[in-house]
Amino acid sequence: MKTRFSIPLVCAALVAPAFSQAPSADIHETGVMLQAASLLDAGTLRGSSYRVRDQVPTDGYMAYFTIDSDYATLTAVGVPQARRRIVEAEAIRRLVETSKGDLFAEGMKRSVEQPIEAVKNIVKHPVDSLKAAPATVGHFFSKMGSAIGRAGGRLKDQSEEISASPDEEGREAVTAEAGRGIGEAARNAVGFDKAKLATAKQLGVDPYSDNARLQEEMDKVTWAFFAGGLPLRIGAAVASAGVAVAATNMVGVPEDTYALTQSELAFRDGRSLAAMGISDEDIKTFQVGRGPLSTTRRHLITLALEAMPKAGGRGNAVLLANACETPEQVDFLVGALQILAARQRSGAADYVELKVIGRLPGAVTAAGELEVPAPVDQVTWTEQVAGAANRDDLGAMPKVLVHTGKLSQAATAGFMKSGWKLVGVEYPR
Repeated sequence: MKTRFSIPLVCAALVAPAFSQAPSADIHETGVMLQAASLLDAGTLRGSSYRVRDQVPTDGYMAYFTIDSDYATLTAVGVPQARRRIVEAEAIRRLVETSKGDLFAEGMKRSVEQPIEAVKNIVKHPVDSLKAAPATVGHFFSKMGSAIGRAGGRLKDQSEEISASPDEEGREAVTAEAGRGIGEAARNAVGFDKAKLATAKQLGVDPYSDNARLQEEMDKVTWAFFAGGLPLRIGAAVASAGVAVAATNMVGVPEDTYALTQSELAFRDGRSLAAMGISDEDIKTFQVGRGPLSTTRRHLITLALEAMPKAGGRGNAVLLANACETPEQVDFLVGALQILAARQRSGAADYVELKVIGRLPGAVTAAGELEVPAPVDQVTWTEQVAGAANRDDLGAMPKVLVHTGKLSQAATAGFMKSGWKLVGVEYPR
């Protein structure tokens, strides 16, 4: 039976023990209110189209950010997710600006009047086009011909509207409707996935982000350039490649995520997991692609496990990932595994076994210590944190909390009193 997480807070779901703890005799703290400047680089707090709110509440583990942008109000749990949302806010701005330009309008027009062969062949010969399409997207082609035909008719009208629209507001409304009109079938035209990866790379964003507005804008702009047979140009990315590189580093997307299509990346990761001895059934569940386990998150988990080749029990991490029910839970697990992988690569630790205690990931070192990675922002000595520190199912071996962020004085004293060694590390990049 699938495990359900009944505790709403992200880290409570992963860190709290599966059984109730006796209340601690110590005086407990509550979550504190922090300033965004204490958690994020000053240069990232405000951009041309967004502002991170100064007040950031915490829950004893994580910080909860609110980012106001010209296009939406974004929320983020934890510093890494906040960094991603900041980059995405700027990416949306650049995409919207691109969709207002003459080159975009020309691409939309040409995509209907003289589409490139990859699109034209699917419209005219949907059966023959199946042979050229990746097998993993075959089910999209059952309605490919008619779907593109309908979308194409709308796009033709809309491309004329884009050219004729006298003001930016009207032009933006028309292009937004055009983006929605492309449809799922068109977005899976042969070669479009590669084109979209190129768009994401120019922007320095995760191509599989769960930011719906970002995905809509990337689909729309990519389609205009791809189907119109024009070279991809997204805002200032061409003039300054450093912008995209800096954004990619901030978001933490592995380079091969942009080089391999979704099916190619799944094949690569599946083969790697099988070589670790993980069962076909667990790999299949891991790669189904539903729920919070996005392509990028699965790849990051696989890369982290690859970095610990001598560790037994790596399949336990896959089982834990399969049990996650929210993006934040997966992000916590990804961050935890990345902490362990970084320590293995640097020589700070040598892991012989990965363990899952309840829902808590950990790793046993060759020296016989249990390291528990904690990608957190601000730990305060709440009753829940005290319960996690004193849980009795962690065994008798020496325990090490490898944490990002900061611990309050009370939390530091509480963990040390409970027998923990504390090691501070940087957030995974």
